[in-house]
Amino acid sequence: MSKRLWKRLAVVALVLAAALAFWVLDLHQYFSLIYIKSSQVRFQAYYAQHPALMLGGYFVVYVLVTAFSLPGAAVMTLLGGALFGFWWTLLVVSFASSIGATLACFFARFVLGNWVQARFGDKLELINRGVEREGAFYLFTLRLVPIFPFFVINLLMGLTKMPLWTYYWVSQIGMLAGTAVYVNAGRELGQINSLGGILSPGLIISFVILGLFPLVVKRLLAWYRRRSGRGEISQA
Repeated sequence: MSKRLWKRLAVVALVLAAALAFWVLDLHQYFSLIYIKSSQVRFQAYYAQHPALMLGGYFVVYVLVTAFSLPGAAVMTLLGGALFGFWWTLLVVSFASSIGATLACFFARFVLGNWVQARFGDKLELINRGVEREGAFYLFTLRLVPIFPFFVINLLMGLTKMPLWTYYWVSQIGMLAGTAVYVNAGRELGQINSLGGILSPGLIISFVILGLFPLVVKRLLAWYRRRSGRGEISQA
């Protein structure tokens, strides 16, 4: 058995172990809205005594939850907004979610990427060309519109040829607006009874428009340059 195959099996075992521990040890109860609302006072007292430790631990747990695609990131964002305030939480969650998402993308690529490319390369060629041509814009759209599950984006983009650095910085920028919405909602934690109450239909439509905006602008600029004879827009 090759060394690379052993590494893949190790990554698979790590992901499965994390998921198994999460459910077998009943850790998901600590990522519920009911739990964090009932424990808010205790968390605030601990944060007042150990602010750096609390922020550091929050950052690490958030990265792990996102990297292993475990449920709870949205609730953790609400908790952060309630405990740390808007700006501190926005800063920590912005980096933690982007790092975790990039790790999840890497796991998917390392374990499945080559196999999928070899077996379905002809079918993925069109997708890969699209990613190479305007991948940053496309990913930005997916990140900005909060109707797509982020763990699905991490998995699918891991099967493309998008550079991980590009994936990271686009995710950080694209998820910022959605993160700000949840962080701000966390400040009103005591008045929120369900995650579904955070985003109104009007706000979702606004995110859709914002997400489509960069792609529309790029298409319009490409059309203008072709019509004016100035050439194509440089590829992203």
